[in-house]
Amino acid sequence: MNEQMQAAKHVMHKLEEAGYEAVLVGGAVRDMLLQRPFHDVDVATAALPEEVKVLFPKTVDVGIEHGTVLVLVDGVGIEVTTYRTELAYSDHRRPDGVQFVRNLRDDLQRRDFTMNALAMRANGELVDYYGGESDLQAGVIRAVGNASERFFEDALRMLRAVRFVGQLGFTIEKKTEAAIVEHAHLLQHIAIERVQMELNKLFVSPFVARGIAAMRQTQLSDYVAGTFNEAQWQHVHIEDVQVGWAYFAYVSQFDAAEVARAYRLANKEKQFIAQVLTLVAKETWETIDYFHASIDVLRAAQAIRTWQSLAPITEDVQAVKASLPIQTKDELAVNGQHVMAWHDEKRGPWLKDALSAILQAVVTGDVQNDVQRIKDWFMREWINERARITGATTSKKR
Repeated sequence: MNEQMQAAKHVMHKLEEAGYEAVLVGGAVRDMLLQRPFHDVDVATAALPEEVKVLFPKTVDVGIEHGTVLVLVDGVGIEVTTYRTELAYSDHRRPDGVQFVRNLRDDLQRRDFTMNALAMRANGELVDYYGGESDLQAGVIRAVGNASERFFEDALRMLRAVRFVGQLGFTIEKKTEAAIVEHAHLLQHIAIERVQMELNKLFVSPFVARGIAAMRQTQLSDYVAGTFNEAQWQHVHIEDVQVGWAYFAYVSQFDAAEVARAYRLANKEKQFIAQVLTLVAKETWETIDYFHASIDVLRAAQAIRTWQSLAPITEDVQAVKASLPIQTKDELAVNGQHVMAWHDEKRGPWLKDALSAILQAVVTGDVQNDVQRIKDWFMREWINERARITGATTSKKR
């Protein structure tokens, strides 16, 4: 048992000793049965929040209005939530309120899918009122109870179903899929940040092509931006979410600004996507490209060219980048003060151009990264070239 599971068992035993039923719920139970790694370990109990807080010396009210108390056990936090039912969903996302109950069956009835409506007692006994274990064994994603009601309540559940297809390789049960098609338009009520979070998980899923296909088959793809074509994802394996967004932008024929705007991506992700797409568009990469791009950008662009059967970049990109004379601009032996001292001209746009030319000359090996050698190159090459261009421009004006 990991630390979280040990802490959860301690919490459940203490609740049981006080006369309250307590069980593990949620994804941890599902993933244990599937023998997959699990992270968040949550406990549900018949005890009311105030009753939970009396039993444990260290608690935090993380969502007490919805019945959730964080119990700290030797520094490990376990969320403990009172059994509850939910009131109406006015916004197709969150209940208008909750009502605490003492019955586990009622609590599990409000869950999204049968595989997530499983509970486990401290002694390992499985509680399965809705056929979740058999659905797990069959690889089926089935809504708890009436599928239409579940998706009308919370439209994000539809996208979660698709994401589970990608993560687990399961199929969506026919009535559940039909209900998603029926209510797909409700996805428009969901904040795009929540949609983004589900796609984050889908893009790095082992069965991503199946998930992309499910987006199209359920018609959810009609209500979000971009192209969802499973053929483009058949041989794709992604571990970094940023790479997923860069590839999604490519197959959707979006530029970085478009995909970032559509899904509220952070500026860091936007810049990463822009750099990757620029390299993907180039059939050959110059030395300066390796300098300006991070190894993650280089690898992402190399992978996308491979997935798209474009002319391959066959170099060992890490070795090429490591072989460069310098890795960052800070390593350049000269700066603007040096250049200003070598050239009797007021500061202006020319200085930026000069430093850029020096950087490229050093990176490509045309000049050694040494102050005197750079000065000699600058006086010989850059000054003469600029004079030639300036002279030609002056002649044209005349």
